[in-house]
Amino acid sequence: MKQLRLKVLAGLFAVAGVLSWGAARLWESLGTLPSVPLAAPIVLAVIAVVLTATALSLRSRLRAQRERRPDAKGVEPMMAARAVVFGQASALVAALVSGMYGGTGVVLLASLDIPARRDQAIYAGLSVLAGIGVIAAAIFLERVCKLPEDEDDVPTSSA
Repeated sequence: MKQLRLKVLAGLFAVAGVLSWGAARLWESLGTLPSVPLAAPIVLAVIAVVLTATALSLRSRLRAQRERRPDAKGVEPMMAARAVVFGQASALVAALVSGMYGGTGVVLLASLDIPARRDQAIYAGLSVLAGIGVIAAAIFLERVCKLPEDEDDVPTSSA
């Protein structure tokens, strides 16, 4: 399984942001703007909390297993792999969704004097922050579940 790359996540965020900004400008020129739901930052924050709780739980169980405590619960490899896959998928989706709401939020910044648009801009900004939280939690989970490098697998240079 490959590690998450910040460049890929940043690229997804940027592309989604630019496309969303362009679509929001076009939509606004037609008279309305799609709304940013209040549930967007809440759902992203809940996913970030779930990923963080999973990472903390796995980290403590792995630490207890390494220290060979008698009451230590083992970590099944498939459970750890599923957690990492969930984290990676969540990070990719969060990068796209955060970019989308970020682009919409930039368009909304032009009309902060309208209360409804101000609320939408706040929801968009909170969605971007919560999406960054999901990405951070996914990277933390990935680091917790990372296996130590096997010395036999390290390629040596033949020069």
